Amino acid sequence: MMKALIGKKIGMTQVFDDLGRVIPVTVIEAGPCVVVQRKTGEHDGYEAVQLSFGEKKRANRPTIGHYKKSGAPAGRILNEFHVDPDETTLQPGSRLTVSIFNPGERVKISGKPKGRGFAGCIKRWGFSGGDETHGCNSHRAPGSMGCASTPSRTFKGRKLPGRMGSRRVTVRNLRVVQIDEERNLILLRGAVPGARNGFVTIEGIGG
Repeated sequence: MMKALIGKKIGMTQVFDDLGRVIPVTVIEAGPCVVVQRKTGEHDGYEAVQLSFGEKKRANRPTIGHYKKSGAPAGRILNEFHVDPDETTLQPGSRLTVSIFNPGERVKISGKPKGRGFAGCIKRWGFSGGDETHGCNSHRAPGSMGCASTPSRTFKGRKLPGRMGSRRVTVRNLRVVQIDEERNLILLRGAVPGARNGFVTIEGIGG
């Protein structure tokens, strides 16, 4: 069965394992998610399902009509996940909860961090900066581009000042520490991209 959910980041805390060791965890309110649409290779050219999370306070008529087949109210977040062609249990109206995950399982999670605006190399990439001495004029400058007459250009991928944050980030191999089915909570070891109350997607990767 496909293991994927949409959730909201609550924040970070810590729990203790059986040996009394401290484990930093991120608490996420995941699901319940409703299957809004099932896409097939025969009709749409690929296999996927659309999952909805939350509820919109106001929705226009096209949005309400899209959700009508599933019998669910218009969701606040709508994401699409690829599935295997032989996955037939996920049909419009099906509900997915945190119970699809198990403690010890590995997942990948995607979110969008806060936008930081235009940032320099020190803030954006962690550059050490220039000398803090008298006569130095490049305290926070990026420094040499590394190219002279050959090839007379800056290589692609060079770390330079630019817009920071507000882009989708994926972190893999986070371990599920605890599951709280009653409150729809999942605790993942370590940090998760995004701000508090930001929306994230969780996908199982096995192991």
